[in-house]
Amino acid sequence: MLAIEQRIAQDIAATPAQVRAAVELLDGGATVPFIARYRKEATGGLDDTQLRLLEERLHYLRELEDRRAAILASIEAQGKLDEALKADILAAETKARLEDLYLPYKPKRRTRAQIAREAGLAPLAAGLREDPTRDPETFAAGFVDADKGVPDVRAALDGARAILVETLAEDAALVGALRDWLWDVGQIRARVIAGKETEGAKFRDWFDHAEPIARIPSHRLLALMRGRHEGVLDLVLAPSADEEAGHALAEGRVAAHAGFAARGRAADGWLLETARLAWRARLHLALTLDLFARAREAAEEEAIRVFGDNLKDLLLAAPAGAKTVMGLDPGIRTGVKVAVVDATGKLLATATVYPHEPKRQWQESLAVLARLCLAHGVELIAIGNGTASRETDKLAGELIKGLAKTHPERKLAKLVVSEAGASVYSASELAAREFPELDVSLRGAVSIARRLQDPLAELVKIEPKAIGVGQYQHDVNQAKLARALDARVEDCVNAVGVNVNTASAALLARVAGLTPTVAENVVRHRDAHGPFRSRRALLKVPRLGEKAFEQCAGFLRIPDGDDPLDASAVHPEAYPVVERILAQCGRSVRELIGDVAFLRRLEPQPFTDARFGLPTVRDILKELEKPGRDPRPAFVAPSFAEGVEELKDLEPGMILEGRVTNVAAFGAFVDIGVHQDGLVHVSALSHRFVKDPREVVKAGDIVKVKVMEVDLERRRVALSMRLDDVPGAERAARGGRPENSRAPRPTSAPKAAPAPANAAFAEALSRALKR
Repeated sequence: MLAIEQRIAQDIAATPAQVRAAVELLDGGATVPFIARYRKEATGGLDDTQLRLLEERLHYLRELEDRRAAILASIEAQGKLDEALKADILAAETKARLEDLYLPYKPKRRTRAQIAREAGLAPLAAGLREDPTRDPETFAAGFVDADKGVPDVRAALDGARAILVETLAEDAALVGALRDWLWDVGQIRARVIAGKETEGAKFRDWFDHAEPIARIPSHRLLALMRGRHEGVLDLVLAPSADEEAGHALAEGRVAAHAGFAARGRAADGWLLETARLAWRARLHLALTLDLFARAREAAEEEAIRVFGDNLKDLLLAAPAGAKTVMGLDPGIRTGVKVAVVDATGKLLATATVYPHEPKRQWQESLAVLARLCLAHGVELIAIGNGTASRETDKLAGELIKGLAKTHPERKLAKLVVSEAGASVYSASELAAREFPELDVSLRGAVSIARRLQDPLAELVKIEPKAIGVGQYQHDVNQAKLARALDARVEDCVNAVGVNVNTASAALLARVAGLTPTVAENVVRHRDAHGPFRSRRALLKVPRLGEKAFEQCAGFLRIPDGDDPLDASAVHPEAYPVVERILAQCGRSVRELIGDVAFLRRLEPQPFTDARFGLPTVRDILKELEKPGRDPRPAFVAPSFAEGVEELKDLEPGMILEGRVTNVAAFGAFVDIGVHQDGLVHVSALSHRFVKDPREVVKAGDIVKVKVMEVDLERRRVALSMRLDDVPGAERAARGGRPENSRAPRPTSAPKAAPAPANAAFAEALSRALKR
């Protein structure tokens, strides 16, 4: 068996020495962002993605070793551990293999087979298996014993069969071989439960569906699982497309493994029936549960990965920056909630206006908003994308036009932003502490304004799951999802860096090495003693010791501090390297910072030492070019089409601009300003074949799309990023497939009627859009 570090090294494409170094650092309390950025010499340059995978595999393999030890101890305590079994257990590389080996020795409730053994029927089972020439009934007659609960020959044979069925069902070699075979050939078959056709209409595409379990896309498997959970679909795992033929083949595999065969011997028929029952009653059911769990786990991992990728894109979206922003949280009857925040995010003013039904105070609302804009120098208007968003966007448009006439010197722009999670933040304890006197509904407007200024700083206040950029996030393992998303948030925060003198406690808590308690202490110290002038001053914060300082210091920025390096990503432990550079070039640090041409001419080798190698010195020189540089892109706003505000305004063939809100395995969702995101199916993202939609787009991207089909009844919009695609009936004349399309047609159920040619894209949309 490979050592843990060797196995992980294979998984993450690294060397055992790299893995060993990373494990030592993790076990010593170091965080992934710190190791990835500041311990490159130790790990050979492992990046945060590799380190996260290493961390996950380390957890799994250590659990595996703990389980291995527990199983060995259990079997040894039973006095049944021989050298061969011990070798098999020590060689097991997965939890499934371990459990297969442990199954015969695992404490269990009293079974029919155990009762039969207690009745003395084990020799009967063994005798018929070893010598099929024996006549079952004649041989069984010698085991009839009413006192032992075996009143007749039939009872004796039933007991012997129970023993053999259990023996086969607990045969690790057989179970493992059948598991691998069934994974390769098995098909998930979905059928609607009688009487649920109307109630489960949203699952109608899968009322009669079959697909190989090994190749089913993650989103479709989770959709089928949800249909089963809601009592609409019945799912089975068939051994092949021809279900009965597949079962017969499986029974033959069981019989062959057990040595049963039809050779005209007296017990052959009885033994073959035993093999059939072992498959039908025990093995198929157990393997179905096992493989469904395996497929679901893989689907959940994919869903969590997709959610994490989208979350990362959203968190690292372009910030509007230090601008005064007015946030509008749209509403109809309850009014539009208004909040104005200054360039630092400080709340300046709030209001509620009622431009829509039933009050229709349009002009009055414009007057209130204009006064706020002029009084506070508003530069941007952020509009939530919920109910009444387009109507409120229209209000903001009129406001901008009006102010442009009366105050042409004022430059004002508007942008619709996602308000996902704003209501969660509004009702949170954090929001209550931040704005104790503010109405919950107005807190949402503040969040909308701030997330335009800096998406990362605001979204970290919201539980990642509530941000809503995943697929089937409510159907996956919630603990695993939370861990994965928290890791993504931590990586994003530390990649950007945090201004320690302006950051909220929620943002500081995501910095490597800082716990929520220490983050609160940092804010309290800052409030009590004023802004930090140096990184070393952080050591005065209660409970922020040397270890925490080592982990967090490089990610915290002090832009106007005493030492310019404190505004950079250069870690304080590496300041001596900078001093060597300064000594050689005869400049001060302020003179050196930003001199790109000079810095790029410097060779890093002379500044290395036993502690800081080439990777660190190269990072330092690059950082000195532009200290504290923000890796996020420049801010750009999409432009929604005038007059396109609702689904009914859409027409096939329209070319619109929108923002990508979510990317799933089957395509990308795009906000085109009609209160309902449209779907660009993966087959319509590009003229080339696209396996992963994120190869082409990511959350936050601004894209041009063509409207292909609009389903008003189901509130669904099919879009294409291939602007030369022809929608609807015109496309039917070309065979129902967009030109240059290389994407395969969606898998359809056996015996299902073929879809009309002009519905190919709609079928893809319908199959994919089960969220």
